[in-house]
Amino acid sequence: MKGRTAGRRIRVAVVGAGFGGLGVAMALKRAGHDDFVVLDKADDIGGVWRDNTYPGAACDIPASLYSYSFGPRYPWSRRYAPQAEILDYLRSCVAAHALDPHLRLGQEVTDAVFDDARLLWRLRTAAGETIEAEVFVAACGQLNRPVVPRIPGAERFGGRAFHSARWDHGHSLHGRRVAVIGTGASALQIVPAIADQVEHLTVFQRSAPYVVPKWDRTLPTSHRLPRPVRDVRHKAARLGWWLFNESLVSGLTRRSPTAGLTRRGSQAQLTQQLTDPELRARLTPTTEIGCKRVGISSTYYPALQRPDVTLVTEPITEITATAIGTSDGARHEVDTIVYATGFAATDFLGPLRVSGRRGAQLSHEWSEGARAHLGMTVPGFPNLFLVYGPHTNIGAGSAVYMIESQIRYIKAAVLELAKGTRSFLEVRPEVAEAFDAEMTRRTRRSVWATCTSWYRHSSGRVTNNWPGQTVEYRRRTARLNLADFRPALPRPRRP
Repeated sequence: MKGRTAGRRIRVAVVGAGFGGLGVAMALKRAGHDDFVVLDKADDIGGVWRDNTYPGAACDIPASLYSYSFGPRYPWSRRYAPQAEILDYLRSCVAAHALDPHLRLGQEVTDAVFDDARLLWRLRTAAGETIEAEVFVAACGQLNRPVVPRIPGAERFGGRAFHSARWDHGHSLHGRRVAVIGTGASALQIVPAIADQVEHLTVFQRSAPYVVPKWDRTLPTSHRLPRPVRDVRHKAARLGWWLFNESLVSGLTRRSPTAGLTRRGSQAQLTQQLTDPELRARLTPTTEIGCKRVGISSTYYPALQRPDVTLVTEPITEITATAIGTSDGARHEVDTIVYATGFAATDFLGPLRVSGRRGAQLSHEWSEGARAHLGMTVPGFPNLFLVYGPHTNIGAGSAVYMIESQIRYIKAAVLELAKGTRSFLEVRPEVAEAFDAEMTRRTRRSVWATCTSWYRHSSGRVTNNWPGQTVEYRRRTARLNLADFRPALPRPRRP
């Protein structure tokens, strides 16, 4: 729904209606707080699961773990939930927690300015409205701003071209010569899904990804089982997948021998599914496993072996009106281009301009890469809390589990501020600096520092990933440590 919020001061303004923003709203509602709004520039909720509707879109974490622990039970059809079900699940969460009156959809927040005199945030929308809030929660996510590479001649292309996160469903692929540029997580799902629709599919690979088997299956119908039995099954599955993923983390953060297990699983699938030795060689990764996101698919390699699918590993040099040219002088005739080229993940708040105390610009503070204490709070920006901020992504496990840790922390902060004994919460600079130094030291030892990926800022810093197990992050965010924050006077009475 769309609503008007201008002219009224509210307790909490949440920007972003994906897993992070909706989770914060659900937590506030459960705690008895109704004085909040959730804004999103789109006309629907869902974040990445609203935007990514490409063929084959699904989660690569089992649904039992990639869901809220406090959310409603959902009848997932598969172990790895497809996009449409995840979006429907989020809608069921909105309904179960009566969040609809709090949603302000179709309202893009362009500026957020902290008012030093009144100790509140002033948010401005693209429509010219102003929203005043005591607490500003930025839940914009990391994977919501598509990146299309600058390729010479791209503007001359006479066919249809679009990013995977902006899929053109009005453009039929049947009988067309289609190019997929990129071999990341989205491409691994798109290629098998469209290979039997097109006349010919050409996949352009810059570097070979590691791909491990996807142990997907149809889930048995359990609605006839008693509720306690269903709950036990769900919790057991959630715990099992959490433990499995936790066991893989050390292979990424400390480059321990556990990485060898994942590597052998990837190599076994490569050997078993690819009979062409030349194709197998071109699909063999040359980087350390985990330095880029590990792909999960049991259908990608077989799709590349089809006679109507071509893998191109030579660098792209240009795009003409009808073809894509590569460095070996070849011209690959296509009439449709799909850019599966990822997102501006290190540009955390994107075009949103955020000004803190004394006019401090967050973009300036983050010019060498984003940094925030526990991934949530930044010195000079009181009562600003980030969800899925720097150093909160993970190489193995569920981002929703990490987000829940942040939700609990932010809820505790809102409850603390609601007491009226503090006018704001602003993390101490020395606390934030110590945390950032720790993250820098630990990520330098990780596999993520060994290659270029969306985990790393252009400065070379690994800004996105948490260099430990999710249980460590849950422990470190379990309580709001007021000693981490500057002393603050009681908040003035609200008008």
